[in-house]
Amino acid sequence: MGTVYVTQDDAFIGKIDERIHVKADKKKILEVPLIKVDGLVILGRANFSPALVSELLSRKIPLSFLTHTGKYLGKLEPELTKNIFVRKAQWSATIEENSSQAVHVVQSFIRGKLKNYRNLINLRNRQSPAEHLEKSIPKIQSVIDSVNTTNNIDSLRGLEGAGSAIYFSCFNQLIKNDKFSFTTRNRRPPIDRVNSLLSLCYALLRHDIQSAVNIVGFDPYLGYLHVPRYGRPALALDLMEEFRPLVADAVVLNTINNQKLAPEDFVVEPISNAVSLTKEGLKIFLRLYEEKKQSKFKHPVLKRQCTYQEAFEIQARLLAKYLMGETQQYPPLIIKK
Repeated sequence: MGTVYVTQDDAFIGKIDERIHVKADKKKILEVPLIKVDGLVILGRANFSPALVSELLSRKIPLSFLTHTGKYLGKLEPELTKNIFVRKAQWSATIEENSSQAVHVVQSFIRGKLKNYRNLINLRNRQSPAEHLEKSIPKIQSVIDSVNTTNNIDSLRGLEGAGSAIYFSCFNQLIKNDKFSFTTRNRRPPIDRVNSLLSLCYALLRHDIQSAVNIVGFDPYLGYLHVPRYGRPALALDLMEEFRPLVADAVVLNTINNQKLAPEDFVVEPISNAVSLTKEGLKIFLRLYEEKKQSKFKHPVLKRQCTYQEAFEIQARLLAKYLMGETQQYPPLIIKK
């Protein structure tokens, strides 16, 4: 099943035998065998039993807390793996500012993200040619070329920002539903329907990537592209970059373009103007995200079929191999369209 999402406010989540049991208003709303669960996400308010927490920790199943709008609140997760050698290699790459290893992984994260951006725009342009899309493709390629020749991490961060700005400047052309439109990226809180979906999907993706990073044995708070800050899982955010267009943006565009959701599936908070999904809309969107995670593709490095859920951990392990000196480079996940 993958990840279990609990969206019912004031639900109670417990453990009965070898199953997660969810009830609300004294009625059972969900029951799932623990063996099929690799993550639990609570969106909104819910209560849970100590027995459930103990079982999740023993099985190394992470529990994340999000608001209904997708804002990440926190995470309950098991102890880091005992593989100190992975964390030692991770820290060693940051001892020297702009070390060759740190520069390489930052280049790889950005290159992967921007190439996937370019490929997505190129696909949409082939399906429905548009001048702005056509012009954006060489612009992003120019940024990618600069990434390959830049050896300063601060400068690379600037290039990542420039490439993302080009991508989002034409994001509205990727939308083929006149009931939805995109002007600019906004968050904290998102104040339009498209941004609310993007923010929610990025929060869900963060949960999954951070879980993969923990499984492999990394310290999730020490990253390379994202500046370390108190409580910020910088490495998880780093590894998440190449998956943003492949998973999160793809889910959002599929949802909108295939009319899986309508404007009536959104609500606006009167004071903050934050836009979020209704309970029914949230259930639909979570199902679409989970379907995307379980969809299969041929991994370009391993040359075998895998799901995106599996790819999160695969990429984390490939990063560990590079940092420990077992491979010559870190290959970001790039899917050709």
